[in-house]
Amino acid sequence: MGQGEQVYERLREEIVEWDLAPGTHLNETRLAERLGVSRTPLREALLRLSRDRLVRLSPGRGAFVTEIALQDVVHQFQMREALETHAVRLCARNAERAVFGALAVDFLRWEEHFAREGVHGAETEYYALTDRLDAAIAEGTGNPYLRESLADVRRHLRRMRRLARRTPERLRVGAGEHARICRAAREGAEEEAARAVADHVNNSLRHILDALGGGASR
Repeated sequence: MGQGEQVYERLREEIVEWDLAPGTHLNETRLAERLGVSRTPLREALLRLSRDRLVRLSPGRGAFVTEIALQDVVHQFQMREALETHAVRLCARNAERAVFGALAVDFLRWEEHFAREGVHGAETEYYALTDRLDAAIAEGTGNPYLRESLADVRRHLRRMRRLARRTPERLRVGAGEHARICRAAREGAEEEAARAVADHVNNSLRHILDALGGGASR
C-alpha cells in the first residue's frame, strides 16, 4: 500500500469516527507533520476524500471536513434503502443462509438485554454485531459491485450515527428489527426481508431527523 493510500484510509477513518469533526480545517502542514508524509500523498488523499464527499476543497482557504446537512442524511438513507433492500433479496435467494439464523438469535438476545438492562456501555459490542450483519449481507449478495456501493454508503452512515440519541428503547427496537431481517433472509423470504430492511431504514432515519429537529421534513 502506497503512502497516498495509507493517508487516505487513515483520514477517512478519522472523519467517519469524528476524530476529525465536521467543519474541521485540514491544515496541510500540520497534517503532513502528524502523519509523517510529504504534501504530495496528502493532497492525493484529500482529493480522493473530496470525491467521497467527506472533504470540501475551498479555493484559497484549503480543505475542510464536510458538514452534515439534513438533506445529506435523507439522501444517504434513500441510497441505503435502495441498495440494502435489493441486497437482502439476493441474500434470501442464496443457498448459503445459515449465518442469518445465528445472527437472528444474537439480535433477539440483545433485544432482551436492552429491555432488561438498558445500554450501560454495551453499544460497542452491539454495533460489532450490526457490523457482522452488514458483512453477511454484503457477502451474501455475491455481487462485488453492490458490495462496493454498500461499503461507501455505510461509511457515510457510520458518520451520521453520531447525530442520533442512542436510547435503550431505540436500541431495543432496532435489535428486534434486525432480528426480523435475519429471520426472513434465513427463511428465503425475500419480499419479507426487503420490507423488514425498508422499515428499519426508515425508522432509523426518522430517529435521526427527530434528534436533529428535522422530523417534519421527512
